[in-house]
Amino acid sequence: MSDEIATSEPSIFATLPAPLASALATRGYAAPTPVQAAVLADDAMGRDLIVSARTGSGKTVAFGIAMAAQLLDEAGLAGPAARPQALVIAPTRELALQVAKELAWLYGATRARVITCVGGMDPQKERRALSGGAHIVVGTPGRLRDHLERGALALDELKVAILDEADEMLDMGFREDLEEILDATPTERRTMLFSATMPKPIVALAKRYSRDALRISTVGEERGHGDIEYQCVTVAPGNIEAAVVNLLRFHEAPTAILFCATRDNVRRLHASLVERGFDAVALSGEHSQSERNHALQALRDRRARLCVATDVAARGIDLPTLSLVVHVELPRDAEVLQHRSGRTGRAGKKGIAVLIVPYPARRRTERMLQDAKVTPVWLPVPAADAIRVRDGERLVEAVAAGIGEVEDADRELGARLLESHEPAALAAALVRAHRARQPAVEDMIDAGPRPREPREPRAEAGGANAPAGTRDSVWFRMDVGRRQNADPRWLLPLLCRRGHVTKGDVGTIRILPNETLVEIPRAVAGRFQAALKRTADTDRSPEGSIRIVPAEGPAGAPPPPPPPRRGKLHPAQ
Repeated sequence: MSDEIATSEPSIFATLPAPLASALATRGYAAPTPVQAAVLADDAMGRDLIVSARTGSGKTVAFGIAMAAQLLDEAGLAGPAARPQALVIAPTRELALQVAKELAWLYGATRARVITCVGGMDPQKERRALSGGAHIVVGTPGRLRDHLERGALALDELKVAILDEADEMLDMGFREDLEEILDATPTERRTMLFSATMPKPIVALAKRYSRDALRISTVGEERGHGDIEYQCVTVAPGNIEAAVVNLLRFHEAPTAILFCATRDNVRRLHASLVERGFDAVALSGEHSQSERNHALQALRDRRARLCVATDVAARGIDLPTLSLVVHVELPRDAEVLQHRSGRTGRAGKKGIAVLIVPYPARRRTERMLQDAKVTPVWLPVPAADAIRVRDGERLVEAVAAGIGEVEDADRELGARLLESHEPAALAAALVRAHRARQPAVEDMIDAGPRPREPREPRAEAGGANAPAGTRDSVWFRMDVGRRQNADPRWLLPLLCRRGHVTKGDVGTIRILPNETLVEIPRAVAGRFQAALKRTADTDRSPEGSIRIVPAEGPAGAPPPPPPPRRGKLHPAQ
């Protein structure tokens, strides 16, 4: 492995075969991205390559133009279709189909035949396509191995093997599949390995299946995407869904992806958003290929604006209007954060990635962001008032933009309305109609940290703000404490939700090492306890398993105070 390759001159596309150069020009490629320039540099020509490049950097076009010398003649044309000359292996169906689509337009004028072999598609049709000959085969490891073992895929004449997102394929357990596929190819083939990261298993795989490979890295020192603004909002675990709603309403992105960790959570969040009036589709491992295709097409056609997905959608999806990524559930590590967020901020466009951070996960999130070399902006969840202001601004802009496009029939109807109604009344009706079409915003009890305000003087004894121990109150016990990251900021919304009380009904919150004591006015304590019994088994939020029961001791008397070094008194915030 040698030193990294520097970016070459933009005119490097002129050195490509004419059909490829023409296809790139038609698509608006005036200059190569760093990774595209690097694979065409003199030191890289014809060699095995190990390439590190971030998501959205133009990797598909990069390896498409890099393998042209092995596939095309001097006129830039492919010979008769026979056994595959190039094989591209991708970890997911979506990525494989996206790669095939890119290579199809890139090689469209060269007479090269591109076919796909991916899970979820009809294997018999794929075998028939293979029997008809192909120049480039794009597929997923499992399906390619199946065709290879059945004799439908012959790789003995292969000239180029490309592993796209190799790190993800190893993470998904495809090592044996990859080894069997590569072992069936000629040893003199050219191998190109593309991976966002280079962990030890990737290095070992490259060492085994490549020869004198040239290492190319265009990632640079910053692992975060320069075109993506990272934002973090901290919320109580039970307020995550409300935070999602307000974020979507505040940004009103043309297209957004919401990432969840499991299929069940995708299903629940998708159903909830659709019920609230959002145009949303779902994408997870439980959906068939036709359902996935339908969901993606709905996003491209603007019939849907939101996609609720698991990490299966973190790779291979390219939506030009995608400007917002919301990590509803936190990614497991910095690499997943990078690949999820990389769905936006592509091809020089700006994007926003928002992480919804439950209070107990704040420290873990900060470590992950530090590992990803990302410096986020920490913000509160958009409040209802701020969203309404943004709605008004967007409405004014939309109406102003459409004035010059009004047709004569619309002007006539507008004139009729003005004859019988005041202009101000018509404008107000327009605003009301616009708001009626939008999902309602959430008034959250706790929308994230705010600047500390001076503490108000305590009220008279017996009130909710009276000093602890002087008011007529009842104490309740929660089975979480300081060691479980208990914090009033997320305990307070939980108490209000489970006990059907308001923020002002909660008195002192005393956090101990393994439990928390909460003071409730006696006037509402009975109603609070009854609500706790009803909601004990119905709360499906992450903190729904927390037990809240009356504290021991004489009725209305506070428990003995803990030693000074073992507990803190927190006024309800």
